Amino acid sequence: MTDEDFMRLAIRKARAGVEKGQTPFGACIVKDGTVVVCEHNVVWRTTDITAHAEIVAIRRACAKLKTIELSGCVMYSTCEPCPMCFSACHWARIGKIVYGARIADARRAGFRELTIPSRTMRRLGKSAVSVTGGVLRNECRGLFVRWAKQPGRRAY
Repeated sequence: MTDEDFMRLAIRKARAGVEKGQTPFGACIVKDGTVVVCEHNVVWRTTDITAHAEIVAIRRACAKLKTIELSGCVMYSTCEPCPMCFSACHWARIGKIVYGARIADARRAGFRELTIPSRTMRRLGKSAVSVTGGVLRNECRGLFVRWAKQPGRRAY
């Protein structure tokens, strides 16, 4: 499977989250070409502001693999990870982050994202996490449009 194939899985998961009243973010963790977990944001369902798709995926992947170290794994995220999620990827030793939409796209959709790009976090923190952005960006940005049409939608 390609980066685009794995990103489509994250997009599918984000859509499922939107249908359940959650925000439009999805993430998949892949190791050796095999999906370990694929999750969506559950902030509103859990009333846990840290329950971003990437954090939920990291928690589930660590539990499934029975380790706190996810070296050799790739994080596919429909949106560029926020500083919290980037830091969690760094601490879990995820080798690579592949994202679609940018933080600026999330801000335009109404989310209060901190405008600290992943590449800046990587550089300032001297992190070994590799970062690739813009994979299926238009499809990922489309998640914000889909979410905006949902009745009762709420950003944070």
